Amino acid sequence: MGWLKRLFGLEKPQNAQVNPAPQAVQQQPSAPAATQQIAPERMGLNGEYDQSGLAKRVALAFDQDPQLDDIDTLWVAQTGSTVVLKGKVPSQDILNKMVSVARSVNGATAVDTSQVTIG
Repeated sequence: MGWLKRLFGLEKPQNAQVNPAPQAVQQQPSAPAATQQIAPERMGLNGEYDQSGLAKRVALAFDQDPQLDDIDTLWVAQTGSTVVLKGKVPSQDILNKMVSVARSVNGATAVDTSQVTIG
């Protein structure tokens, strides 16, 4: 089972991207015809607004890496622009790889591994 399916109950959307182009967000109809950029950590798999967008895009990045796609003892969350990893990984090398992949996702400013155990 992939990361997106296990963590969010989602199948990988056809056009899902780890670092999609942002979609413009229209403001209220009573406001002038201005658009607003979506914060990178709130951007979903297809560039839409998503409160958990960063965590979902990190999960997608893990799904796309053959070294990481079958680890099922770790969870991904986010606090603002910080990716939070929780659970257990088999080795420090795997954790280092996961941190590197998570940091490469647009919008991630930090990766918190304080809740991860190795072994």
